[in-house]
Amino acid sequence: MPYPDFSRTVPIDTVGVEERVSRLNKRSIKKESKLQGLKLALSMIDHTTLEGKDSEGKVIQLCRKAITPYAPMPDLPSVAAVCVYPNMVSIAKKTVAGTSVNVASVATAFPSGMAKLETKLEDVKYAVSEGADEIDMVISRGEFLKGNFTYVFDEIVAVKEACGDAHLKVILETGELETLTNVRKASDLAMHAGADFIKTSTGKIQPAATQPVTLVMLEAIRNYYTETGRKVGMKPAGGIRKAKEALQYLVLVNETLGSEWLTNKMFRFGASSLTNDLLMQIVKQETGVYQSPVYFSND
Repeated sequence: MPYPDFSRTVPIDTVGVEERVSRLNKRSIKKESKLQGLKLALSMIDHTTLEGKDSEGKVIQLCRKAITPYAPMPDLPSVAAVCVYPNMVSIAKKTVAGTSVNVASVATAFPSGMAKLETKLEDVKYAVSEGADEIDMVISRGEFLKGNFTYVFDEIVAVKEACGDAHLKVILETGELETLTNVRKASDLAMHAGADFIKTSTGKIQPAATQPVTLVMLEAIRNYYTETGRKVGMKPAGGIRKAKEALQYLVLVNETLGSEWLTNKMFRFGASSLTNDLLMQIVKQETGVYQSPVYFSND
């Protein structure tokens, strides 16, 4: 994998990024397009449970909702994937068998990334052996902030190799990277090292996903595609709870990368709490009536 040339990285104009996000957020969306966007956003969710109290029953219920988000509307799309810890992968894989839902697993000492490379690679190989279709790894932020970019690059390359046929999402944990310029550097590093997706956050650190950070990462993807011809996906994760926000993110994607990225093969939301608000808005668009939140399961 070619190492990125950081000498060409221009410092990010934070004010300019925020102004562009603000302009794009003012775009109006027609009712028919809004309903289409809501359903598209639903199909892009990685339905996630990453808690110490996770149980087999909880994971099974999570998977069932991922397959059929709202039983009274069976024609709604399934979500893109369920994301669980490695020890829950086999349970998830069995439950979603025969459906379009993928199984993703966090690995590499998630969420801190504070472990030896050998341990991280064992974590990845175990998740893949249990049936994970996708691996969400975390970079070593401490090494990155020290300027030890080669260490981080080599680590991603090694994890990518350990993934085999599984897709690799590289979590930058942007809330710890301090500047948008660092976000851009980390994005370039991850893509050049072989990431299939770049992802904002673990959801365990605040701030998690933000639109300015996402825009910087989308622009990095655009430039990388122009240079290499390889398409890399994007996943904002953490803190996206409302359907209105999801539609704003889709506008960012369309305006920056175009319609080819408006698919769950290229864009995901790491936001399980978003699911119910999308469902409520879809029901409102379809029937003209809001359903109470009590009609939607909390998983």
